[in-house]
Amino acid sequence: MATNRTFTMIKPDAVANGSIGGILKMINEAGFRIVAMKYTKLSKEAAGSFYEVHKERPFYGELVEYMSSGPIVAAILEKENAVVDFRTLIGATDPTKAAEGTIRKIYAKSIAANAVHGSDSDENADIEGNFYFSKLERF
Repeated sequence: MATNRTFTMIKPDAVANGSIGGILKMINEAGFRIVAMKYTKLSKEAAGSFYEVHKERPFYGELVEYMSSGPIVAAILEKENAVVDFRTLIGATDPTKAAEGTIRKIYAKSIAANAVHGSDSDENADIEGNFYFSKLERF
């Protein structure tokens, strides 16, 4: 059964480029409600833990370096069919293949610096949201 919550991060490249406001505006205009949000910086250890599912992949080390290279904005979003609708809003991982008007088409620089993370399943949305937020930080 689909849940009504998903998790996202505005990644270091988009934060450094001053894109937080534009991305949040797109999220709000797409009908998502922000349930929890924080501006933070991941340590290499925390980034490694968050992306542990990719530990055996060749890009893992670069991903950990990148995600710990600067501040991020983490958020839990709420909307009916949240995971699927948010994945549609952010677009393909490769911004050159992302649909016009998607977050990645507008704000991403490359496959690696793709502006935002979006959970790929209801289960991962819950796991990822719990990584960043306690129950007391959700409204």
